[in-house]
Amino acid sequence: MPSTHSSYYVTTPIYYVNDAPHLGHAYTTVAGDVLTRWHRQRGERVWYLTGTDEHGQKIQRTAEANGVTPRQWADRLVTDAWQPLWDHLGIANDDFIRTTQQRHTDRVQEFVQDLYDKGEIYKGGYEGPYCVDCEEYKLPGELIDGEGEYAGRKLCPIHKRPVEILKEENYFFRLSEYGDRLLAHYEANPGFIQPESARNEVVNFVRGGLQDLSISRSTFDWGVPVPWDHQHVIYVWVDALLNYATAAGYNENPEKFADTFPADVHLVGKDILRFHAVIWPAMLMAQGLPLPGRIAANGWLMVGGEKMSKSNLTGIRPQDLTSHFGVDAYRWYFLRAIAFGQDGSFSWEDFTARYTSELANGYGNLASRVAAMVGTYFGGTLPAATADGEAEAAVHAGLVRAVAEADRRIGDELDFQGGILAVFDFVKQVNGYLTEQEPWKVAKDESEQGRARLATVLYTAAESLRAVAVLLNPVMPGTSRKLWDSLGAEASLGALAEQRVQDAGRWGTLPAGSTVTKGAILFPRLEEKPAV
Repeated sequence: MPSTHSSYYVTTPIYYVNDAPHLGHAYTTVAGDVLTRWHRQRGERVWYLTGTDEHGQKIQRTAEANGVTPRQWADRLVTDAWQPLWDHLGIANDDFIRTTQQRHTDRVQEFVQDLYDKGEIYKGGYEGPYCVDCEEYKLPGELIDGEGEYAGRKLCPIHKRPVEILKEENYFFRLSEYGDRLLAHYEANPGFIQPESARNEVVNFVRGGLQDLSISRSTFDWGVPVPWDHQHVIYVWVDALLNYATAAGYNENPEKFADTFPADVHLVGKDILRFHAVIWPAMLMAQGLPLPGRIAANGWLMVGGEKMSKSNLTGIRPQDLTSHFGVDAYRWYFLRAIAFGQDGSFSWEDFTARYTSELANGYGNLASRVAAMVGTYFGGTLPAATADGEAEAAVHAGLVRAVAEADRRIGDELDFQGGILAVFDFVKQVNGYLTEQEPWKVAKDESEQGRARLATVLYTAAESLRAVAVLLNPVMPGTSRKLWDSLGAEASLGALAEQRVQDAGRWGTLPAGSTVTKGAILFPRLEEKPAV
């Protein structure tokens, strides 16, 4: 569904600060960063939001267990763990919202008060199984039977821990009245929930009938107070989902809100899909606000492989990998190795193999060889191509295909793997072109014709790398900048970030006469695997 505003607005979930970030959090955040960088390089205005979810019973219990207040705990985690990791991974977010910020809490109270005044919220009682880790009441049919130490108890199907039976007087949102409107929206907008398996799950859930949603808690106090009844705090998920509106200026900055909201893409983990695809749109419908363009759920990220098969996902920090493989390779690997929206597994061995074959031996070696040959045969000055033939025409056509496919897959379809593979297929083609043309042999022919042929081959390879640097800049900004500098492109073409991805296939962009230098190796040989 196309947006009616002028900014391309992408969000990650706001992450729960009960612990430090792990590979799964970084996976979603890097995906959002690549997507928004891509759209920036299309020349679009972009707004990329991430942040932290800091209220709720789980945070309160975690803080108490660590002998600090919930606010102290959240401040420590955000300052020492979350924000530093996003800086480390090169995440170019435009905003970082915390649900404890007044710009958020005041607006949440206004939103909920408005629904109450409209009769969308009423007072009632509820008793049922509650998972503190999910911060969600569960339906009895969703629970699983415990085994071992939990034998005889009912467990949350996601966290595999016993649920608690809660009985409290709460305020309820009339969610049950929105089932038909939600189903009509899903049918009219088949791309609203992705992938299709996730869409089918949500549709079946809503068809089964919705219950009214408890939107307050009275058994703990770490949350945003219900404005008309301070004995209650607002349910953490209602509080959390509203970040997408409050960060965009809801009830505070009308001009920004009109320019930004609703989100074009909400990136979420599949475990929180229902909140985003059912509760959030119903809340927006109740308030008369537009619905997001797309809710894209990524799969589970699992850990496998030698010596790591028993590791918990949270036991591996992203920094354990970036210190070995580098930040750019880390950003590339997870989007390259796993089809976005599907479950995927990480192993050290798979990362090592792909790094070596595709990055070091494929892409990095190509960049190194071309710079070295321009240096050796033409004194570091890029020669002009004057002897193009069928082989060059095939490279030109391959680039046009790669640009179109990468732009469609990454920019439009969120198929990061498919887009990256399109670029690397082109890298393979250029490597094959050099192997066939054998410029090191052509260099032995010192005739005018031989020199022209050598110049054409090396220009073709260098111009191909210029395009690859542009296409991979959203994925690997550090190495793309190194390659851009190596090609002398900044002096003649300007900043890499200003190059448009959709124009990357325009052949002949890198001017002859550019100064090509052999810079640092883009992807150094890996050291021995450290202990993780």
